Amino acid sequence: MSLTEFHLRLAALYACATDPGPLTPEQAHTAMQLHLDCTVDECRVRRRARRTLVEAGRCVLDARAEPL
Repeated sequence: MSLTEFHLRLAALYACATDPGPLTPEQAHTAMQLHLDCTVDECRVRRRARRTLVEAGRCVLDARAEPL
C-alpha cells in the first residue's frame, strides 16, 4: 500500500458519510472509538466497523440491535 493510499484510507475513517471499505478488526476498533458519538443508523463508518467486529467475533450484538 502506497503512502497516498494509506492517507486516503485514514481520511475515510473520519467522514461519517463515506463507507471506508473493508477494515481489519484493529481498524474497526479505532473507527468505533473515533465515532463514539455516532449511531450506526447515521454513520457509515461506525456501521462498517460494527459489522467487521461482529464478523470477527469481537462484538456480540444484543438481539434488539439485529435487523428484523
